[in-house]
Amino acid sequence: MLDFIVCDDDEIVRKNVGNIINKCMMKNNHAYKVKLFSDYNDKFMKELENHNSYKVYILDIEAPSKSGIDIARKIRKKDKESAIIFLTGHEECGYSVLKSCTNFLTFISKFDEYEENLINAIKEALELLHIKKVLTYTEHNVTYNITISNILYITKDTINRKSVIVTDNNIHKTYTAINELLKKLSPVFIQTHRSCIVNKERIEKIDKNKNIIYFDNGVKIDLLSDNYKKGLMKCV
Repeated sequence: MLDFIVCDDDEIVRKNVGNIINKCMMKNNHAYKVKLFSDYNDKFMKELENHNSYKVYILDIEAPSKSGIDIARKIRKKDKESAIIFLTGHEECGYSVLKSCTNFLTFISKFDEYEENLINAIKEALELLHIKKVLTYTEHNVTYNITISNILYITKDTINRKSVIVTDNNIHKTYTAINELLKKLSPVFIQTHRSCIVNKERIEKIDKNKNIIYFDNGVKIDLLSDNYKKGLMKCV
């Protein structure tokens, strides 16, 4: 689980930050929660004691009761791993932040295209925390999470009418249609056949004459049709 802990006394900014987080996480498929606070109150401070999740803190420097810089110092005393992002309208505090010794990720001004800068900061935070994108699907009331980078390809089992997800070490089957799975996947997946999509980042080489795709772990498939070959060749 990944928790985004946001504190800002401006309700409009607070809600907007929540929307930005949801936009960033839409294609990630990683389980997360957004927790919004208007001040560094007791409920906020309890989050510092919760060590059961990855965390990204987005902190306003000037809140009604406390300084975001002081809060960041408290976080770092107990938590060396979580990402800390300062989002503030007080640009003059930049130097104080630099001296704060809080090992923060970035300092973002609310007056300088903060939405775009915050999106970039969240992406960087996910990389620093090594949050891997996963494909999530539910089968018989059980939820499964598969790391997307481990998926080689997804094809159809026409007899059982299931989608077959082939990874480095396993084969998973689901009644979820390939088209529905593709909507959940990142742009690194591309269709190579009417009944197959592949992870183009895992392709080692392509035999255009025999219509064979070779993956970087030695697996090969012949699910490459002429209708999709041209589009695939442009992408790899």
